[in-house]
Amino acid sequence: MSTSDHAAASAAPAASFAVSVPLVPDAELEVEPLDPARIVSGEPVVTGRVLWEAPDGSQVRGIWQITPGVVTDVEADELFVVVGGRATIEVEGGPTLEVGPGSACVLREGDKTTWTVHETLRKAYHISY
Repeated sequence: MSTSDHAAASAAPAASFAVSVPLVPDAELEVEPLDPARIVSGEPVVTGRVLWEAPDGSQVRGIWQITPGVVTDVEADELFVVVGGRATIEVEGGPTLEVGPGSACVLREGDKTTWTVHETLRKAYHISY
């Protein structure tokens, strides 16, 4: 996606936009801070790239990646599709999800999760706050 494509996607209404498939697996991502208190084991590194955000911050779409390790999280409403890698996501009081390339997953706001990342996981996501 070129800079002008990204600007158009960022300025577009929440309704419609497209991202070329090669961008998702190959996009350069920026390091995102990971609270050390969330790390259970390993030395996971989180990177990401926002592709679009609602002007009021209520929705965000992008690409996110995490290297192997175990981390905890409290989720927002999220739909994501795994582009690469593998992880086990344990939802407290709920299911254990095994995700890999092509997996579509929905997490609910407030879900307390433990992510065991077996292979660097990259996903395309939509989050609602």
